[in-house]
Amino acid sequence: MLGFGLPPTEEGPTLSEDDDLGSDDIITEEMLWERIPETTGLERANTYYELSARIYARGQYDEALALAETARDIYTELGPVAPSDGLAQAYSAIGYNLNQLKRNSEAAYAMSKAVELLRESKSPLAIDLACTLGEWWFGSKNYEKTIECMRECVQEHLVEGNESGAANDLHLIGCAHRELDQHEKSLEAFREARVLFKNIKEVINVARCDQKIAHALVELGEGEEALSAAQKSVDVFVTAHDNRRETYSLFELGKAQIMVGAEEDGLDTLERVLETTAENEWKDFEFIVEIERRISDVLRSLGRVDEADEIDRRIASVTEVIED
Repeated sequence: MLGFGLPPTEEGPTLSEDDDLGSDDIITEEMLWERIPETTGLERANTYYELSARIYARGQYDEALALAETARDIYTELGPVAPSDGLAQAYSAIGYNLNQLKRNSEAAYAMSKAVELLRESKSPLAIDLACTLGEWWFGSKNYEKTIECMRECVQEHLVEGNESGAANDLHLIGCAHRELDQHEKSLEAFREARVLFKNIKEVINVARCDQKIAHALVELGEGEEALSAAQKSVDVFVTAHDNRRETYSLFELGKAQIMVGAEEDGLDTLERVLETTAENEWKDFEFIVEIERRISDVLRSLGRVDEADEIDRRIASVTEVIED
């Protein structure tokens, strides 16, 4: 059976001793094309899959996709004669090519077929592809599917004793719940992930969880807890000189400060975040607008209405463009 489970390398999948594509000599792409008219059945399907992998490595995803789809069709026609892993590898190749072509939903569907087949055959490769599938469901904004997929991955990783894998699964689950505005569930997932990351001393990932825990707590109105979590994440990112993540943690810190009544401190923090964000060469206008709106709100609460009105006037011009 041809190797699969990760995007093919420049050399393509490794052929095993059981493959019928040739001898121990190096098989060129030209030789594979020449073999197609001479082969049938499983050997023909394997040849198409191997060609797809070679062409994928060159970045010709449309052509590689067509070859992978042909391999899938042949495996399907063979029925029980073909190993289920053969059909699974074809679906995974289809998924990788569709993903490169930015056809995210179709890629996730194809990969879900590969994962289903691999789980049926108890293949150890299923868990890695399932994790990839969860990321693709998230990328296609199908957050319910993300959660469903990654919940299975969490259990499998825990059974294997892979705390790092389970923690990353839980982190993605938390992100999906956050996108669905399910902040209590998001908080639970990030807290579970934090425990696992802390067990294995992954300091940056613990801080990433703290930043997202702070966000969930702010949304749930738990200012004091949010302030504590946000400060922890800021401390780690300052120490690590991770300026990008520090900026997002400071944003949560500023919101928490305002929530607990430290409005002047919160305003100073938000203005610091705005200055850092605005200095970036690439402008994240959605984030900038969100910061400015928070600043406007706190200015109003401090009685500085004219300044708040000026901010609202400016960001109205930006939001008009963003919304259009």
